[in-house]
Amino acid sequence: MFKIKNFIDNDDIDVIEEKGPFKVIEYKRDLSVSPDTAMKSYFAQEMNVRKKQLVSDINISNIVLQKGSMQWCVGDVSANTGVKGVGDFFGKAIKGSVTGESAVKPVYAGTGLVISEPTYRHLIIFNTEEFNGEVVLDDGLFLACEEKLKNSVVMRSNVSSALAGGEGLFNMTISGNGYFVIESRTPRVELIEIELENDEIKIDGNLAIAWSKSLDFTVKRSGKSLIGSAASGEGLVNSYSGTGKIIISPVEKSFADLDIEE
Repeated sequence: MFKIKNFIDNDDIDVIEEKGPFKVIEYKRDLSVSPDTAMKSYFAQEMNVRKKQLVSDINISNIVLQKGSMQWCVGDVSANTGVKGVGDFFGKAIKGSVTGESAVKPVYAGTGLVISEPTYRHLIIFNTEEFNGEVVLDDGLFLACEEKLKNSVVMRSNVSSALAGGEGLFNMTISGNGYFVIESRTPRVELIEIELENDEIKIDGNLAIAWSKSLDFTVKRSGKSLIGSAASGEGLVNSYSGTGKIIISPVEKSFADLDIEE
C-alpha cells in the first residue's frame, strides 16, 4: 500500500485530460526556478507554456512508455524491455534509427503508478478507434500506449513520394483497441481534425501528425500541370486520400520545442 501527498492533490496542479490508464497533469506555475531562469519562467507562464507530466495507472492497464521517459514509479511495478534476443534488439535498433523513436520501449506492469518526465510539449491522449483501429504517427511523437496495442514500424508504400514530400520512409503504426499518448508541439485546441470519406486532402509541408493507416499517401503537383504548379507558388504537395481521419498542425515548429530552463 502507498499514499501520495502533495502531488495531484496540490492546488498548483490541474488534471487537464484523463482517459483509460492515462492522466495528463499540468502545473499552473513553475515555482522551481532560480534568479537565472525566473524571467524565462515568467514569460512562459504568460504565454501558457506550462510544465506537464503523464501519470499512468497500471492498475487499469499495463503500458508501453518511450525509453527514458519514466521519472518515478510507486507500487509493485516491474519493467520489461520486451527484447527477445540479440537479433530482436538489433532489429528494433534499426527500426528506431529510421523513425526517431527509441529502439526499446519498456513495458510497465503490476500495480501502481508510473510518472513520466516533465515536458513543456503538449501531451495528448487519443483512442485508436478514432482512426479505425490503426493509426500512423509522425516521427518522434510517441510517448506511451496501452500494452494491449501493437506498435510496429512500417515503410511507406510510395518511397519516391515520401522523399519528394519531405516525409520519412518509415513511420510508427499503432493498431488495436485502446489509448495512446503523443508529445505534440501544438496544443489540442489548435490541431485540425479532418474526416475523409472517399476524398482527398493536399498539404503543403510536413504538417500531418497522425492519420488512419487506411489513407493512401502520395506526393502530387498542386496544379494540374507543371506550369500551373509553378504559377501557384506551391509546387509539390503531400496528398492523403481515401476514407479515414487525419490530424494536422497549423505549424511545423513552435517555441514549445525550446527548453525553457536553459
